[in-house]
Amino acid sequence: MLVAWNYRYRNSLIDRIDPRARFIFSFAVLLAATSTWNPLLLAIIFLFSILWYASAKLSWQDTKRGWLMISILLFTMIVVNTIITGGGAGGVVPEGGQLVWPEGFNLFGRHMTFGLTVERLWFAVAQLMRILSISLVFIMIPYTMDSRAYGVTFRKLGLPDRLAYTMELSFRFIPTLARNFQVTLDAQRARGFELDSAKGGVLNKIRRIAPLIIPVTMNAIVSSEDIANAMDLRGFGQQKRTWLYELKFHWWDYAVIGLAVLLLGTVLYLAYGHGMRLFEVPPWWYGLFN
Repeated sequence: MLVAWNYRYRNSLIDRIDPRARFIFSFAVLLAATSTWNPLLLAIIFLFSILWYASAKLSWQDTKRGWLMISILLFTMIVVNTIITGGGAGGVVPEGGQLVWPEGFNLFGRHMTFGLTVERLWFAVAQLMRILSISLVFIMIPYTMDSRAYGVTFRKLGLPDRLAYTMELSFRFIPTLARNFQVTLDAQRARGFELDSAKGGVLNKIRRIAPLIIPVTMNAIVSSEDIANAMDLRGFGQQKRTWLYELKFHWWDYAVIGLAVLLLGTVLYLAYGHGMRLFEVPPWWYGLFN
């Protein structure tokens, strides 16, 4: 059985917007955010993303697992790869620069030296705005979009029927896999299987996971084959298909699309036409470390 993310109607502004307009706006933010390192442009894009996310009326309880994964990604990319090692700033931040702690600092009674520069620290801020801007507009899609609308949305955006339905199955894969895992775990526990009581170290616990992983994996493979065979038997993709779920644009959907085009066009124009594409540090940022 195919399942979907934890979607529910919240009577929010985003619920009234056509799913096609939502995807167009989301991809416009994605292209705009990845087109520049200018702090002013990134701040404007970040502001639009915050307003877009706020219009969905999502609670922390709804999205906490998604934000947990994003937090792990942010910690790895910004704290570890940019601030600590500096590898993420390579090719963007110029070599050298003003050290944040030029004379070092004392930590637990020992004198430490750390090569973190003011420029690299500002790059971490810019990187945070860029990643959060993209995350805010995309993390809300599974929680605010009816699962029946995935396939028809991609089809109406110009994708072929086969590819549109493939995208729909991709969105449903993770929640379907999670449901199958929970059903398998409950069935194994009914037979006396207890994963939490495993003893003997990490290797023994990994071996005991096999009664869960093998059935879930095999069920995913069999289910995908069943879906493929059912689609082939019905001649899916041989001719133009109709969709049970219908979409219709309203005037506010055109306004959202116009706003997306305006935002992307303005960012691209300023980035490539007025030299606001490259990374730069505002003067006031240096003043904080003098």
